[in-house]
Amino acid sequence: MDIYLLIITLLAIVIVILGVSWWHWHAFISLTVASLFLAIMSGLSMDKIAGAFETGVGSVLGHLVGILALGTILGKLMSESGAGMQVADFFVRKFGVKRLPWAMLLSGFIIGIPVFFEVGIVILMPLVISIYKTTKQNILLIALPVIAGLSIVHGIVPPHPGALTAISIYHANLGKVLLYSLIIALPTAIIAGPIFAKWVNKRVIPEGEPELIRPNTSTQSLPKTGVSFLVILLPIILILLSVFAPYAPLPGGLTKFFVFIGSPLVALLISCFAAFYFLGFRQGMDKKLIKKLTDDCLLPVGSIILIIGAGGGFKQILIDSGVGDAIAQMSEHLSLSPIVLAFVVAGLIRVATGSATVALTTAAGIVSPVVAHMTGVNLELLVIATGAGSLMLSHVNDAGFWLVKEYMGLTVKETFKTWTVLETLLSFIAFGLVLVVDIFI
Repeated sequence: MDIYLLIITLLAIVIVILGVSWWHWHAFISLTVASLFLAIMSGLSMDKIAGAFETGVGSVLGHLVGILALGTILGKLMSESGAGMQVADFFVRKFGVKRLPWAMLLSGFIIGIPVFFEVGIVILMPLVISIYKTTKQNILLIALPVIAGLSIVHGIVPPHPGALTAISIYHANLGKVLLYSLIIALPTAIIAGPIFAKWVNKRVIPEGEPELIRPNTSTQSLPKTGVSFLVILLPIILILLSVFAPYAPLPGGLTKFFVFIGSPLVALLISCFAAFYFLGFRQGMDKKLIKKLTDDCLLPVGSIILIIGAGGGFKQILIDSGVGDAIAQMSEHLSLSPIVLAFVVAGLIRVATGSATVALTTAAGIVSPVVAHMTGVNLELLVIATGAGSLMLSHVNDAGFWLVKEYMGLTVKETFKTWTVLETLLSFIAFGLVLVVDIFI
């Protein structure tokens, strides 16, 4: 029976992969169809299937919807106000032209914390191209460190949707994930960013020119650098305060207050109001414009929410159909570490579907029932390992592949030699560091 359950689970994953890549279904449709197939074929009672799926959707989205929406609003205001540009420009001035790759890495890393990868690219690419035009250096030397910083943060650091979804599914501690992921992300980004860029820029000379983005020559007043840093780092500061407050000698009421304002939803809400004031009103935006920017940026979030919700439904079907127990028993016989299992499963789904979010959500759903039967598993490192797997081997079925190709003016071959290698380096280096940290924690 266990073998049968595993076979139909694999077939359900194949349905997700074929749905996204071959039949061109939306990932939400693919995950929903795969969930229903798995439920029916595993013998789950017909009258319980829809309820199980809805329970799974609700358990994941109940925690995430507000965080996703607020994080997107914050990113949009940073982009429109020029705050992201100010942070990047600060690093360039401080580091100088010779150490530009390091300046660009820090820009991507810090700006990537509160914004989606795509938004970070939109914020920083005009600056990258401006520097490229001015310094006449190989664009890879300037752009790859930015992309490395943005991508690793997007893959493993909360409050990004993938990491938050995995935290919710595994029931991990958000504060600890934030702390560990930042410790792991920085050295990972250094190796796959400036160090790899320095190596590859002598071996790949792009044939074309970046044409999609023109450097922004707008004379509008930008927010001050200090204010830009404050708004970008505020949610991280508040979340970290809530982590350390219980260990500090504070009155009980004050500890509870810090824990309250450091919960991701409240931290992002406070940060959004700070952005409304410092990046909006003080920069000359009126209430109507701020509302329009908010409306514009929330529309694309719907797709991410649907994918994450369907992933939660798939997870619940895996649990209710007994597949989780079957995988758990097999893992015990194989003596396979859940951290390795999560990384491998996420990597395989990422390569097949091209979506880091689908890979992370599905892998977390498959591995979480396994972990439920085990003791001594570091759930926070499990989140990061799953995120690391979801970055692996980006190629033509990944929207990020085409985004980087078009913005940097690369050929498909050049994109494989740079972006695909960079993503794979991020994946395996982060996973290696997770294994090292797991020894000491």
